[in-house]
Amino acid sequence: MTAFRSGLSRVLISTDLLARTIDVKQISMVIIFDLPATLENYVHRIGRGGRFGRKGVAIYIFTLADRRTSKELETLHSTKISELPVDVADLF
Repeated sequence: MTAFRSGLSRVLISTDLLARTIDVKQISMVIIFDLPATLENYVHRIGRGGRFGRKGVAIYIFTLADRRTSKELETLHSTKISELPVDVADLF
C-alpha cells in the first residue's frame, strides 16, 4: 500500500476490504473482476477512480451468470453498464 500511495506502484489489487477505506488521489481506473459482497458496495468500488476532480473509469468484468446482478446494479444506481469499447483510450 505504501508503494501504491507513493506512486512507486501503479497497480493495486484489492477486495471489498478496501472498497470504502482507500483514499488515494492517483486512481484513474478501477477494474472489478468479481461482484461486491453487496450491491451497495459496487458504488464504493467504482467511486475509487476519478476522485479529487479527476476523470475516472470503472471496468466491470462479468460473466453471463452475473447478467441479472448487473441489471440490478443498473436499476439500483440509475445507470447503464455499457460494453467496453475496442479502444479503451476513448474512455479517457
